[in-house]
Amino acid sequence: MAILESPSASIAAEPENIAKVVLFPGDPLRARTVAETYLENPVCFNTVRNMLGFTGIYKGKKISVMGSGMGIPSATLYAHELYNCYGVESIIRIGTAGGVAGGVGLRDVVIAMTASTNSNFSAQYGFPGLLAPQADYELLRAAVSAAEKLGVNAKVGQVFTADMFYNANAQAGEMYKRFGVLALEMETAGIYWEAMACGKRALSLLSISDLVFTGEGLSAADRQDSFRAMMEVALETASQFAD
Repeated sequence: MAILESPSASIAAEPENIAKVVLFPGDPLRARTVAETYLENPVCFNTVRNMLGFTGIYKGKKISVMGSGMGIPSATLYAHELYNCYGVESIIRIGTAGGVAGGVGLRDVVIAMTASTNSNFSAQYGFPGLLAPQADYELLRAAVSAAEKLGVNAKVGQVFTADMFYNANAQAGEMYKRFGVLALEMETAGIYWEAMACGKRALSLLSISDLVFTGEGLSAADRQDSFRAMMEVALETASQFAD
């Protein structure tokens, strides 16, 4: 098996070592933790730029996990190359987010049906209108079913993908809330657009680690517990689409 280097020189891996389904946390160290905690016999397939990627076995199915970096430019670069160079069919983002809607609480899991955004990423497609970024329905349905079976408190709806972490517009949060945004994060819209453009699947699962309006947040230990619930949903979903 030969190592294939991606066009951007961001991934150097043997395609056979990457599963058809990839879990996609932002932090590459979180990717390693996920692999070591949840997958059997994990093997590292990428170390380029320290954007670690691993493949292992979950309930007899081959699943990969790889860091995406922070923000749409980084996440879509890796998603594009995984989809187009390494034969990946489904990407499931697993990350944390700030809760916005009144009914969203700490430790909840948000399953992103769609993502509003202030990103101009989709302008490259020349789409004659506003191209709405949306999840793959089959992945979405599988995740909702998994959450119900596991007893995980999951909310399904729209999130907001921001191009900036620090927003100079003090009124932005209230507008997000008014239009039903469940949570605020930085990658989902781009990953959904990339999947749509490539004819592939994508879904975003988010663990609520803090609340935008109250300033409440989870401790490191509580974040781990919350992340575990999201991971159970992600793994059960991924296993249905893995080889």
